[in-house]
Amino acid sequence: MKQELPMRAFPVMLPSGQRYWTVLDDGLEVVPVADRWLRNLRFGRDRAELTTKSYAGGVALYLRWCRATSRHWPEGGRDLGLFMVWLKYTPAAREGVAPVVQPGPGGVPVRGERRINRVLVAVRGLLAYAVSAGEAPRGVLGQIYELADSRDLPAEAAGEDAGLFYRLRPVHRLREPVVEVDRAADAELVAIFGACRNARDRLVVLLLGRVGLRRGQAAGLRRSDVHLLPDSRALGCDYPGAHVHVRRRENVNGAWPKSRQAWVAPLDFLTVSAFDLYYEERHRLLGDGGSDFLLVNLFRAPVGVPMSPEAIGELCERLGARAGLTRRVGPHMARRAFGSNVADAGGSPDEVQALLGHQSPDSSGPYRFPDPGRVRAAVERVPSPRAFGGQEEDR
Repeated sequence: MKQELPMRAFPVMLPSGQRYWTVLDDGLEVVPVADRWLRNLRFGRDRAELTTKSYAGGVALYLRWCRATSRHWPEGGRDLGLFMVWLKYTPAAREGVAPVVQPGPGGVPVRGERRINRVLVAVRGLLAYAVSAGEAPRGVLGQIYELADSRDLPAEAAGEDAGLFYRLRPVHRLREPVVEVDRAADAELVAIFGACRNARDRLVVLLLGRVGLRRGQAAGLRRSDVHLLPDSRALGCDYPGAHVHVRRRENVNGAWPKSRQAWVAPLDFLTVSAFDLYYEERHRLLGDGGSDFLLVNLFRAPVGVPMSPEAIGELCERLGARAGLTRRVGPHMARRAFGSNVADAGGSPDEVQALLGHQSPDSSGPYRFPDPGRVRAAVERVPSPRAFGGQEEDR
């Protein structure tokens, strides 16, 4: 007998073409409170479609646990510690396959600390929304948050003149292992570029590693966003030199730039040349028509439809394997490499900020990985101290 798949995340496309994710129950009915919260996140608070996908998946797990343990979901917040144990050891249900029940502590974990914390973020968001909408008792907030003050915040978060203030701190949260953030090495990017077999893929690699775009920003570019002439005033644009405009807009391929503000990314000669070769290749395969999206499928069906951010990630994985790399180099590692190379070439923090499209120079810190040679040179520039016991200068 086929096992029913309980509580699942499900994509929704509105007549306007806008998309978000919701939660369906066993009868394929929308869970009303979850749906209202997720729609509010997507359209009221301008969050990305992929954010609602992640949150919907977390809420579906919470509601599945509440039902399996005969708990009323608005009151499950008091037992989130038990939910965390359930998350750690209970595998996801698959359609047609009954989940294997593991023994709990002592068994093999199926979710790590990072994944569990992300699920808890979604659950807290749902419960807080339910309280604000009058669908859960106010006491739920005291079960999932505790009152804390600003004394344990980092100095950057507290601010200089903020003084003492109080905030809500999550009660349930696991300590995550420290994950080393890394950049793509220049040799790795060159190898990936060399593994490309067409102009489209070479342009994608350069947009990531030479322009510093996120994969969602690259997938969301339109042909009208690209200005390759030295003077674009005829197009109504005063920005000098070749560049692309990165804009947040609704995209049918799910591309969603992180920044709410539009910004301009300048292009160097190598990238402009890659654009020219790609336009020639695209025209040869598609002609004058086709989508206004810049990056489209050219070599697999459906031809002409815009590439998705996921497709760009898969492309980088294929190219890395073809290049014989010993590790996976993802799109964001190429972006970090770009920020690091700008800094190593003498770029100031505000220049790195502008090129990466960040709102603050502090946001660009994790994208700067100084070249070891430059760090070594900085040490060598430090003057040697006077020899111990030497003659002191007259004061």
